[in-house]
Amino acid sequence: MQSLTLPAPAKLNLFLHINRRREDGYHDLQTVFQLLDFGDELTFTPNTDNTIRFTCSNKSLEGDDNLVMKAAYSLQPFARQFWGIDIYLNKILPAGGGIGGGSSDAATTLLALNYLWRCDLTADQLADIGRELGADIPVFVRGQSSFAEGVGERLQPFDLPKKWFIVLDPGCHVSTAKIFSHKRLTRDTPIIKVATSFGQGTKNDCQPLVEELYSQVKEARLWLDQFGQARMTGTGCCVFLSVDDEDTAQTIFKQRPKHISGFVAKGVNTSPAVEQLSLSIATGV
Repeated sequence: MQSLTLPAPAKLNLFLHINRRREDGYHDLQTVFQLLDFGDELTFTPNTDNTIRFTCSNKSLEGDDNLVMKAAYSLQPFARQFWGIDIYLNKILPAGGGIGGGSSDAATTLLALNYLWRCDLTADQLADIGRELGADIPVFVRGQSSFAEGVGERLQPFDLPKKWFIVLDPGCHVSTAKIFSHKRLTRDTPIIKVATSFGQGTKNDCQPLVEELYSQVKEARLWLDQFGQARMTGTGCCVFLSVDDEDTAQTIFKQRPKHISGFVAKGVNTSPAVEQLSLSIATGV
């Protein structure tokens, strides 16, 4: 078998409404996941010693507690043709940024090993395995920009307008657990219908609290606000603004404060990982 290299795309939450805290401690929410054409990259190389090994361009992420390894171990019992695998992650997306880096890495691992190990699991089955590891993993497994409800597992594919995004990373790591457990988090936003999800009044319920606790996030959002209505994504530190074309996005991005990193990306309705895997399957690579 040859090596298989697949992207692990980023996502944005175009809005994030927290509807209620459930008895099990989780939260019911509504959001729209916008997939991007920018992200990490993973290479899967079969080996002959029947071991699963993980290395990363960011050495601090290596170890069995990484989501990539957890995904691989979770899929191993379903392998119909198991062989060892060396997994290399070229880490580009920031951790704690709210853009789905770790979840997307895990999803790409599930997709790749389902193919390489001949597991023959459906997208629904892979999504169920992924949901046990992280709430955002199913949307990356299914590979479609989507309207999501529940804890993020009830997904309705959604064709989103073609936009370009300026994404700024203030450089702080925001803990999802800390935000969702905080007593001042808004948890009572009324449920909306998917048809109205792009109307006026949508927001990120986590943004005021995160900006209160992490001043860098507010600073980046306020800077981006001068070009339009910027917003924080997910529970992470990254903020974004959508524009109609790449030239405008690049022009704004180049003006950013030098201490703030980030990237420009195009919104896509189908995951580059799913598209590239389908091509690999079709060509037998």
